Amino acid sequence: MHALTPTEVGTDLDEAIAAENRTPPTGTTWVALNMVTSVDGSTAVDGQSGALGGDGDRAVFGALRAMCDVVLVASGTAKAENYGPPKMTDAQREARRARGQRDIPRLAVVSRSLSFATDTRLFSGAGTGEHPLILTSDDADPDRVAALGDVAEVVAVGSETTPERLVAALGPYGPVVLCEGGPTLNGQFVAAGVIDELLVTLAPMLTLGDSLRLATGDALEAPQRYRLDRVFRQDDELFLRYLQRR
Repeated sequence: MHALTPTEVGTDLDEAIAAENRTPPTGTTWVALNMVTSVDGSTAVDGQSGALGGDGDRAVFGALRAMCDVVLVASGTAKAENYGPPKMTDAQREARRARGQRDIPRLAVVSRSLSFATDTRLFSGAGTGEHPLILTSDDADPDRVAALGDVAEVVAVGSETTPERLVAALGPYGPVVLCEGGPTLNGQFVAAGVIDELLVTLAPMLTLGDSLRLATGDALEAPQRYRLDRVFRQDDELFLRYLQRR
């Protein structure tokens, strides 16, 4: 056993995270999962994750979004967290252009029901080229698909919105997908074995309560093992990067 000294979150955070290797072994799509959790495993306080993270978490959150091509989230999380188009600084936009990426990652939302109010932040980028992708099943209500036509790009991924089909559908939008939950979607991705990278902010607090874990679902026949790749810290927050053992 040896001591591990975390790297302080600093001004070069965007560059450090963008420089991390995210080349898929298969040459297709790299899936990263990012979540914040308390020491006792809570992923939300009063239904939202924002209360768990401090300044360091917000900095890492922004840097991770700045490196990816697609931000993927379940509709329930998008509504609970009041999602809108991802925001980038001028420096982040410039760095993305230099890497051959579009200025802002596409926001992709998974929904079978398509039960959205179209006057929310989620669709506030309509008309600016920042409208979200809505990933749904082939049997989605055609009236609801039509209702979203002016504010979103609706993509049917097949008879079921399985992780494999979601990842395949996002391939044309870029090689790096950043999944931001919630726990049910995370659990589906864990069960499917498609998570290449696990990013966890460990918040220095205990919450108790009945908040869901980072990922929920039926127990796996055998636990999936990851290796610790690096640790950042700011104040009492830790930012862990794990990579899937191949």
